[in-house]
Amino acid sequence: MNIQRWLARRQPSWKELDTLLKQAEKQGLKSLDATAIRQLASLYRSVSADLARARTQQAGDLIVQELQTLATRGYAQIYQGSRRQEWQAIGAFYRWGFPAVVQQSRGYIALATALFVVGGVVSWWLAWHDPTFLALVVPESMIEQVRDRGELWVGSIVGIEPFASSNIMINNIKVSFAAVAGGMTGGLFTTFAMIFNGVLIGSVGTLVGQNNLAFPFWAFVFPHGALELPAIFLAGGAGFLLARALLFPGAYRRSEALKLYGTQAAQIVYGVVPMLVIAGTIEGFFSPNPAVPDLLKYAVGLGLFAALIWYLGQKQPGVKREPLVERVRHQT
Repeated sequence: MNIQRWLARRQPSWKELDTLLKQAEKQGLKSLDATAIRQLASLYRSVSADLARARTQQAGDLIVQELQTLATRGYAQIYQGSRRQEWQAIGAFYRWGFPAVVQQSRGYIALATALFVVGGVVSWWLAWHDPTFLALVVPESMIEQVRDRGELWVGSIVGIEPFASSNIMINNIKVSFAAVAGGMTGGLFTTFAMIFNGVLIGSVGTLVGQNNLAFPFWAFVFPHGALELPAIFLAGGAGFLLARALLFPGAYRRSEALKLYGTQAAQIVYGVVPMLVIAGTIEGFFSPNPAVPDLLKYAVGLGLFAALIWYLGQKQPGVKREPLVERVRHQT
């Protein structure tokens, strides 16, 4: 390769890239129009190739250093802009996108909630009237601790808060993911998960109620349960979305329906995970803390639940939303 001829041919592109980079570095990437940004990306790719060629052909240290500097500056501008856009997209999703997809999926979430409530009410009635049913659902050690010693088990968390909190997060995320994945069984496992969790809470509620420990027990549950239980309902709704795609694809092929409703379910999962992380932190550090008055725990739980309802009811100003499936249908 004739180095001098190659330099003469390539240097105008390097100078153009340098000019664009200086503008982006001084005024920001937004100061460039769409054409200039495309040119910047194209020149960055070219200078990267030139850098590799200069190293291979031993064009000289000064040339390699100049190209290395240009490539580094180009990378910083292009990918810094991409990262900024990614963070902006994430922020927009959690501000508007997650509430929107929850609102679009409210029927499926309502079904999951109803199954949980039915399981809880039925188990409460059975456990209250039949002690043998309670023994089938609640571990014997827990029954003995509450009935015979008159104490709750939540004190075991105190002193090991970080460990307990992380374990709680992991367990709740597993339960929620299982509820979502249960949609691939046609919704059978999701249905079981919702009812089973309702049966557990109903039975435990009966146990503490029969032994005059309902007030401190629900004081423990309210702060983290205000986020944890709705997160499980949302996960159940996501599972039923997948079941809908499998059982009732409608005008779509089943694979297309899975893609459409699966996207909607995935968006719900993106919102559920942070809720469970926050709930696990509260359950590990705040809910079992004996120094916090029970009335304050109730107030915090009610406040968190009210804030969650307000948040999930948000609508992006000036945007008329339609269901995700309809948007995809119009695009195709």
